[in-house]
Amino acid sequence: MRLASRAATYLVALSILALTSQSRAQVYQGKELVKAELLADANAIVPGKPFTIGLLLRMAPRWHTYWAFSGDAGLPTELKWKLPSGWKVGEIQWPIPLKTIDPGDIETYGYENEVLLMQEITPPQKLESSRVKLSAEANWLVCEKICIPGSATPQLELPVSTTNQPANSELFARYRRLLPQNWPESNVASANWSRVGHDLRLGITSENLANYPALDFFPLPEQDVVVGHPRIESRNKNEVTFRVPIESSEKNLSSIPGLIVFSQQANGEDRAAWQISAAPTLSAASAAPARGIFTFLLFGFLGGIILNLMPCVLPVISLKIFGFIQQAGQSRRKVLRSGIAFAVGIFAWFLGLALLLIVLKGAGRDVTWGGFQFTNAYFVLALSVIVLVFALNLFGVFEISLPQVLTRELLSTTERKNDLGSFLQGVFATVLATPCTAPFLGTALGFAFSQSAAVILAMFVAIAAGMSGPYLLLSAQPAWLRFLPKPGAWMLHVKQFMGFLLLATLLFLLYVLGAQRGLEGAIWASCFLLVISVACWMKGAFVLPTASTAKRSVVLVLMLVLVLGSGVYFVGGKFRSTNVALADSRLPGDWQAFTPERLQAELEQGHSVFVDFTAAWCLTCKFNEANVLESAEVRDAFQRHATVKLKADWTNGDPAITKLLQKFGRPGVPLYVLYPGKNEEPIVFPEVLTKGMVLEKLQTAARSVAAQ
Repeated sequence: MRLASRAATYLVALSILALTSQSRAQVYQGKELVKAELLADANAIVPGKPFTIGLLLRMAPRWHTYWAFSGDAGLPTELKWKLPSGWKVGEIQWPIPLKTIDPGDIETYGYENEVLLMQEITPPQKLESSRVKLSAEANWLVCEKICIPGSATPQLELPVSTTNQPANSELFARYRRLLPQNWPESNVASANWSRVGHDLRLGITSENLANYPALDFFPLPEQDVVVGHPRIESRNKNEVTFRVPIESSEKNLSSIPGLIVFSQQANGEDRAAWQISAAPTLSAASAAPARGIFTFLLFGFLGGIILNLMPCVLPVISLKIFGFIQQAGQSRRKVLRSGIAFAVGIFAWFLGLALLLIVLKGAGRDVTWGGFQFTNAYFVLALSVIVLVFALNLFGVFEISLPQVLTRELLSTTERKNDLGSFLQGVFATVLATPCTAPFLGTALGFAFSQSAAVILAMFVAIAAGMSGPYLLLSAQPAWLRFLPKPGAWMLHVKQFMGFLLLATLLFLLYVLGAQRGLEGAIWASCFLLVISVACWMKGAFVLPTASTAKRSVVLVLMLVLVLGSGVYFVGGKFRSTNVALADSRLPGDWQAFTPERLQAELEQGHSVFVDFTAAWCLTCKFNEANVLESAEVRDAFQRHATVKLKADWTNGDPAITKLLQKFGRPGVPLYVLYPGKNEEPIVFPEVLTKGMVLEKLQTAARSVAAQ
């Protein structure tokens, strides 16, 4: 019904405009409804120097004109310039409109009393005359209880000079303050679009907006898109969700541009707005892959094998190799049991993670690889504790042992105890493998996360089989163990050296915490880890089999009080109160922070853009950045080809970046995308970069931009 009434309104308005297109004055009942005037923000024209000119419309009381999107009725003001040859004019800069609701639930967006529509004018480098006359044909629709079209051809004459001075400063400054701002950085506000039936959902997360009682979304749809009345569906502290009804037949519409308008009261003089662009068309990568499911399962298997070589897993893999050295010369059965236990640990974690992700996907949550855990600072802190405890155990500070009751019931033999240790090593290795995206793995998981629960489960089984395969193979052929060195006193030093490898992993985890929660967060986390170290020392020094039961009980109680007390103070208090670290403060060189709006703006200007989707906890990302993206050759190529470099930091799980990763069929970082230009298909790089690969694609993009 609203679509039909809106179409009828437009037809009537257009018919009136056509019949009165020659009108030069707008007088109704002896009263001039709109007075049009051209004004400039400079008193003279300097050749080649841009300046701003504005159409000032003064309306009679209670009459109003319309915004770029007028709403359910009305028409936006049009301005057609009559400029000399060689002059350029920019788009109309629309101030934030007022929202009105008329009888019949008709919502419109427009201006009352006065409005200044600004445009940037760029004169040519050479001007022959000493004065220039500028004119434009303006057409508008002004309404109160009735709507009347109007038009005028205002003129402005300015002298030509080598310098100029500001003019009409107060008026231009006032309306520039009413212009919408670009969408802020991701640490200030994030936006997330979703489609539910015929409605769009726009979720906004921002601490800034929590200070404004009046909050609204003003849409700016394309001509063939009919939008209903946006409404706030839910609002809770820093989060607000808008429901935007779509009344046209556009089924593939996933977002629309518009304004997030906020003020202390609706239509207040203090109103401000952030401009949100429609999500850019990124790639056809989200379409169903052409390869068969068995090809992707093979990719998952190969990715699982390669995970063993990734730096985030090496410290724990070294422990398993150390275990193989200890088993040299033992029976084949013992070696095989140990290898199977290690593989079961790998499968247990992967299957548990797969089931959890299936449940979350069924609940409508975004599922990702790596970011699911490592974007959570508390998970990283818990993993830091585990790594530290393992390292202290290797240094001989204490021995990891179960209570005597469990030891008697479950670990009646040394063999079974060793099997449990191998199982835990397998679990630990897969936990540390989470932030790594090995070659083949990103493609395989990206495919699996878009499929059914059975495919997701099969993919994780394939990855677990690939990661555990080398150890099962070595365990099944214990004769190969003879190539390893014989056990001896040297093994104590190797064991301690592996403890230092785990400490290196701990430093990496603390770096991640610093990237997530800032320096203060990393310091409080380190304080908690120090207390954990003291507790481990107390266990190793005083909780001994030779100590009395009373002594062991007292020490265990003190350890518990120490750990719980420090957890409440350092983690629950200090660490929890730290703020999320600002991603922009870590950007090196000429990298800029990524937002979908910034990407779209750069593409609209015809620039080629390289986007680095990364995270502080992604070691593959760090390797590519250090060895390829920050190399002298690649930096020079970026500069030579005028390529804009955007860094999409996913350290804290930015939901906008998550959506873009999914559009490219990737479950996590790293992801590297090069946009040759606005109308060109983006180029997607593999997870591991080479200099030659990047240099070649930059050259290709430069040719595409030159041809546009």
